[in-house]
Amino acid sequence: MSEEYGNSLVSVLDEDGNEHQFEVLDAIETDEGRYVALLPIYTEAESALEDDGELVILEVVNDNGEDLLVPIEDDEVFDAIAEAFEERLAEYYEINEVEEPEVGPVS
Repeated sequence: MSEEYGNSLVSVLDEDGNEHQFEVLDAIETDEGRYVALLPIYTEAESALEDDGELVILEVVNDNGEDLLVPIEDDEVFDAIAEAFEERLAEYYEINEVEEPEVGPVS
């Protein structure tokens, strides 16, 4: 991603064939694969206001010379990649961690 020319934009087709625009915030390459952290871009102000601000994290796979963005199927890999992106992006963006409720003894 070259800051000289601004951030990269990508289009992603969902399972229904609808096109969505995203800004590529970061990319990571590991031994397991390549991954990108995306932020949705909205054309309508109302949609932007309704957005929960969550990053979309996808895997980059090469299919016959073409890079495709696909969901990360393995939960452990997803968690590790999400944590890596969170650490890398925390200095640039305010990231609020979602705390899971504590499970205590049932009375």
